[in-house]
Amino acid sequence: MLEKFTVIRGRAVPLRGEDIDTDRILPARFMKVLTFEGLGQYLFYDERFDEKGNPKPHPLNDPRYRGATILLVESGFGSGSSREHAPQAIKRAGFKAIIGESFAEIFFGNATAIGLPCVSLAPEDLGVLFRSVEENPELEVEIDLVNKEVRFGDRTAPLSIREEAREALVEGLWDPIGELLEAGALLDEFDRKLPYPRRAE
Repeated sequence: MLEKFTVIRGRAVPLRGEDIDTDRILPARFMKVLTFEGLGQYLFYDERFDEKGNPKPHPLNDPRYRGATILLVESGFGSGSSREHAPQAIKRAGFKAIIGESFAEIFFGNATAIGLPCVSLAPEDLGVLFRSVEENPELEVEIDLVNKEVRFGDRTAPLSIREEAREALVEGLWDPIGELLEAGALLDEFDRKLPYPRRAE
């Protein structure tokens, strides 16, 4: 059974910058892997570390945001190449959702397909959220996909997300491959209970 995403809660880390592309999210040289395991350690690697591997000033290296599970971004996030490794790296770094102004279409689809909700806020609401988190890194943020709103502090802001993606996330139908495997398992169980073999179509 796939996870159903209704309300996602957590602290957030603010990542400023428009049109952050997938090459920045995950440099191409880290894509030469057989599985997605371990990709989280390479998230924004070239912006977080120098050529010797020493940390550079970056929100993801800031101890104030350690343990944050919601990523705040601006407009055009995930543009560039269509690599599915980028949202995989974000999820495997421990993030449960992304809040931004807008997302590249292919990135949005790849993220939804792995259960990484991407929701949009109006620029003025997003600006308030950014400033609130920067002023108070301990602030809890709630993403309510059922009521389509983001809550933080004493504020509530309406979120937007493609309706078919929202429904898939809320109903636990976001992974088509997972759905096929689950359906196959149910058919196998059904076959075992039959008094005779099911005829092949």
